[in-house]
Amino acid sequence: MHRLSTLARSALLALAVAVPAAAALPALAAPPAQQRTQVPGFYRMALGAFEVTALYDGSIDLDPKILTGIAAPDIQSLIARMFQESTPGVQTAVNAFLVHTGANLVLVDAGAAGAFGPTLGGVAANIRAAGYDPAQVDTVLLTHLHGDHAAGLLGADGKPLFPNATVLAAKEEAAFWLDEAVAAKAPQEVQVFFKIARDAVAPYQAAGRFRTFTAGEEPVPGIKTVAAFGHTPGHTGYLISSGGKSLLAWGDVVHNHAVQFSRPEVVIEFDIDKAQALATRRKILEDAARDRLWVAGAHLPFPGIGHVRAENGVGGGAYAWVPVEFGPLRGDR
Repeated sequence: MHRLSTLARSALLALAVAVPAAAALPALAAPPAQQRTQVPGFYRMALGAFEVTALYDGSIDLDPKILTGIAAPDIQSLIARMFQESTPGVQTAVNAFLVHTGANLVLVDAGAAGAFGPTLGGVAANIRAAGYDPAQVDTVLLTHLHGDHAAGLLGADGKPLFPNATVLAAKEEAAFWLDEAVAAKAPQEVQVFFKIARDAVAPYQAAGRFRTFTAGEEPVPGIKTVAAFGHTPGHTGYLISSGGKSLLAWGDVVHNHAVQFSRPEVVIEFDIDKAQALATRRKILEDAARDRLWVAGAHLPFPGIGHVRAENGVGGGAYAWVPVEFGPLRGDR
């Protein structure tokens, strides 16, 4: 063994001496330019016999000042604890969810399209990246009619992006956002949000493809509406169930995961009825933790799917967000 090692070293030394410096390997060329775009924004999971695909519409920076209910320094501390940047604002995702039940292709929320700038509007492209086409969607369930959930009903040409879909929203939601008399009484600076809602659903109404429901209905087999009022008058979650597994698509119950799980009493400026929004959040967090539900949030970090963990026991008042782990589709989750 020693002799072989000595011979090998001698051979390598002789080769190094024999090869002139000019024959050394040429330097590698510089690498190509960095790729400055992100991967397509979709994430797929199995839920019993259903397939749920999270769709990334994009993100928007929200000023922490719109969060209230505890002292501002405490809010900043919670944000910093999760290593979130707050300048120029806290990066906040906008997510939608595509549910294939086997019989229906259902979209929960439609994103913002171009209503709030170029950092949003990715739902349509990500539906296609996920292997589907917007024309294949047969049902759109809106958690509420804010523009970042409803404006994506229309394409860039102003025509329905989901031409074969029926669009549904809670009757309380439609009665508020789609009533021009209600809009006329609203402050001038928020009337634009009423117009976005009306414009988004108008072509579907004209085609007889818009209808309302009351809480507790099951507009699609396996998907039940859950009242989550407060953020808006008819804000609604959707309990999606298959094979003994359930996922609650809860819309805007939580806007900032760094703050509102541990301190659910924090409300956001966009909550129309802040007291009711707070009561709704407390109840849904408690239910989700107790029942070990999968949940899907429109403004949780993409893909926005995970579980709620009670930090001080269920009903103790403080919770934590446990995001889904990336992996293959498994029906036993």
